[in-house]
Amino acid sequence: MTAATTPEAPPRAGLTIFALCLAVFIVPIGLSSAPVALPAIGRDLDAGVVPLQWVVNAYNVTAASFMMAAGSIADRIGRKKVFSFGVGLYGVSSLIGALASDIVVLDVARAISGLAAAAIMTAGVSVIANMFQGAARTKAFAYVGVTIGAGLALGPTTSGLLVSSLGWRSVFYVQVVIAVVSLAGFKLVTESKDPDANAVDWPGTITFTLGLFLFTLGVIEGPQWGWGSAAVLGLFLGCIVFLGAFVAVERRQQKPMFDLSLFTEPRFLAVNLLATAVSFGFVGLMVLLPSYLVGANGLTDSQAGLTLLLLTAPVLVFPLVAGRLVQSGTSMRSILSVSLLLVAAGCAWLTIVHPGISTLALAGPLLVVGVGIGLIYGLMDGAAVSTVPPTKVGMASGMFNTIRLASEAVAVAGMVASLVSLVQGRISDGLGRYSQGTGLDTRGVADNVTSGNVDGPARQVSNGLRGEFTDFLRESYTQGFQVVLWCAAGICVVSALVLYRILTDRTDDSGEDLGVQLGDGSSSAAGAKV
Repeated sequence: MTAATTPEAPPRAGLTIFALCLAVFIVPIGLSSAPVALPAIGRDLDAGVVPLQWVVNAYNVTAASFMMAAGSIADRIGRKKVFSFGVGLYGVSSLIGALASDIVVLDVARAISGLAAAAIMTAGVSVIANMFQGAARTKAFAYVGVTIGAGLALGPTTSGLLVSSLGWRSVFYVQVVIAVVSLAGFKLVTESKDPDANAVDWPGTITFTLGLFLFTLGVIEGPQWGWGSAAVLGLFLGCIVFLGAFVAVERRQQKPMFDLSLFTEPRFLAVNLLATAVSFGFVGLMVLLPSYLVGANGLTDSQAGLTLLLLTAPVLVFPLVAGRLVQSGTSMRSILSVSLLLVAAGCAWLTIVHPGISTLALAGPLLVVGVGIGLIYGLMDGAAVSTVPPTKVGMASGMFNTIRLASEAVAVAGMVASLVSLVQGRISDGLGRYSQGTGLDTRGVADNVTSGNVDGPARQVSNGLRGEFTDFLRESYTQGFQVVLWCAAGICVVSALVLYRILTDRTDDSGEDLGVQLGDGSSSAAGAKV
């Protein structure tokens, strides 16, 4: 059949895209639902802040590390095979997580889920691009975008409701159900391969994974082991060694996993800086805020989840607004820079937090952050690929998503480590007054408090001091959280200024604006004005 007679969409296209989007939905909801469940997981499994944070970080680290490898494998052995394998593996790992009786088992299960997420996202995009053509492909990817936004937006709220009503394990059981239901629709999906696909770059994958893992572990363990301890310094040294080996390996590869020459393109660097700032201003906030609302503000898990809807709901709406702004002639450079300043303003405004603050008082800053993130999410992927030559669009997309997930892991680890260090410093100044005869120590109390478990340490002091001690812990938690918020705001402001400076309009030799070439040969509006 010639290209001219190839149908734009397969038979039963509606059911096909529904099954594909349902599978993709697992990835963002798996990311955004876990943070709300952390306080309940910590209480049930008696886990400290470090192993608790690996419930989130293990997912991001493995997803980032295997994103490029999963795409290569899918091209070689079959995209449907890898997509189906990813969904099935995600279901199995979620089931293991739901049944876990030890935090280490849950962390390992989440790491496997991250690997599965990499397979789902890379192979899923390729499956959709192969099965749909022309306008049908554009519509299919629009549904995928809405699906990812919905997963990010609804994850915290549904997680909070599930944790309060059925327990934290139900969050992972729901993911099992989604995986099983979506697999039932895969009989509608056709197989495809790339006959010219490259071999998987295992040396690059392994060195990158180990380097990222060691860095993340070092950042997380810094407050516990001491930033100047031999163990932490050894982790950072190992990270440097493995990342150095990664660079050496990639430079010697004829067809590398990462085309390092892309990092000589200032505009590509600028968009990756944008992704890093988003990780601090949104993803890190999404992880830290639920524990604060439960621990310092006394909310239930469901109330914390509903409150986070103020932060995530705009992600459902404002990507479309961003697209309309670009179509009306507003440059992407201006939209992204202003949006990042909105995120900074929201983080700075959020420093009004205090124990007992009302949801109404939180609504303003959370909505401002959410609007800024929604606008960015509508354009960020298009910006990443529009900053490079058309021949490198696929490589740039894979590299960008890898760096985005890696930066999320690092941002979460860094913000949690900073919060623990700050709270630990404040608690150490006054703990002696309350801890006599209790066995409480500064590190253990800080771990409990930053995990959202303020009541645990408070129950160990005498009844006469319990109320005062609870107030002391909540105030220490608040002061540490406020400093972290100011730092996130500062990162976003600096990133916005650098982004605006570097992300200039890109034109060809004739002076015409360059767009992003899509699979059907049309130009993306998102890439028309970078």
